[in-house]
Amino acid sequence: MKVVFYSNASGKSPVLENINELGKEDQARLFGCLRNIEELGLYSPRVEFRQIEGKLLEIRLQSGGYRVFYVTLKKDIMVLLHAFKKQSQKTPVKIIKTAMKRLKEVIENETDYLK
Repeated sequence: MKVVFYSNASGKSPVLENINELGKEDQARLFGCLRNIEELGLYSPRVEFRQIEGKLLEIRLQSGGYRVFYVTLKKDIMVLLHAFKKQSQKTPVKIIKTAMKRLKEVIENETDYLK
């Protein structure tokens, strides 16, 4: 599976920026899981996948409490939309709205991500 980071109109990737702001150990854990997903797809160890709403899906890392919202394109391209550390039982509505907005942008510009 190919893992791609969402980028906004100016070409910046807020997901990658968010991950790069984490401590080195957390970065390594998250990038390691993403590498496993690229190699093993949805059968990656220490990661859970679940549907949030419609095409919006979530990666749950078993350690660290990190979550990554994503959408899949053509079954083999995973576009990462938003990454965050979950700090409460319920995911804040603002985070879901941000991910949904980005999901719509990705769907509208799908060909940009299929390159």
